[in-house]
Amino acid sequence: MSKGKIIILGINGHIGQAAARAFAAAGWQVSGFGRSNRYRPEGVRFIEGDAADEEAMRSAIGDADVVFNGLNLPYADWFGGRAEAQLARVIAAMGKVGRTLLFPGNIYNYAASERVIGPETPQHPERPRGVVRVAMERRIAAAGEWGDIRGIILRAGDFYGPDSSQDWFDQVILREAGKGRVALPAHEVPHSWAYLPDLAQAFVVLAEKRHDFKAFERFHFAGDFVTAAELFAVMETVAGRRLKRVGFPWTMIAAMGLVSPTMREVARMRYLWDNPMALGDPRLEALLGPGFGTDFPAALGGSVAKYFAAGRQAA
Repeated sequence: MSKGKIIILGINGHIGQAAARAFAAAGWQVSGFGRSNRYRPEGVRFIEGDAADEEAMRSAIGDADVVFNGLNLPYADWFGGRAEAQLARVIAAMGKVGRTLLFPGNIYNYAASERVIGPETPQHPERPRGVVRVAMERRIAAAGEWGDIRGIILRAGDFYGPDSSQDWFDQVILREAGKGRVALPAHEVPHSWAYLPDLAQAFVVLAEKRHDFKAFERFHFAGDFVTAAELFAVMETVAGRRLKRVGFPWTMIAAMGLVSPTMREVARMRYLWDNPMALGDPRLEALLGPGFGTDFPAALGGSVAKYFAAGRQAA
């Protein structure tokens, strides 16, 4: 028997794919909404449509109990009200019948001086991108207060997972894995990571307990808070050989930013790597229960093994 109906908006994205798999495995009736049917997981019904079309989203949502917002604009296109307008279309398409919106949050909302960020930590963004995210979360909170929807934000660090691509690992950290080179920050400031299968499973838990919550709730997913040395040690184990650790190419990223709006925005968010900003939430940990989550070496190893396997084959 189905536990409910959920639609994943942005089914082709990293978090959308992970959420679709997790909810399908948990016994939900899952639909995925997107412009193309590129990676449909097993057991997921695909609905073609464009997130710029509010009526298309409303039709796709249909009688779904839960809406997962996996939509994300290109990194350089968040500004000028575009990100807020996209979210407004989602909320409008959900109607005013109290459906639940699941929204993946990030740590852009917080000042670099925060060391452990909890759901009640005041939001003081460092960059314009964070200002956008604060405004989006306020919009969800307002819709919850009005009774139109129920909103659940689950905040996490940078994503990684076995099927993830176009992210920090393949674009920067492991771009020269075939040559035995790994690019990591020169310092040992811990960084927050979220293993996508575990994060998606946390969303399932919150969705299934949604009626126990207030109309608007924030939860923080601790994930893996690890140093560059810890990342590197796992990678050497996975590679089965000595690797060379080199510094993050911040100078190259900044230079590319002179012509690439996306790289310019990436460079502006460097402070997230230079400051130890951990996520903490005892309430969420209690909801997830003891033993939740994948051991970090196993999670990272399974996510990066393909890069070193390709390098061995090339050699």
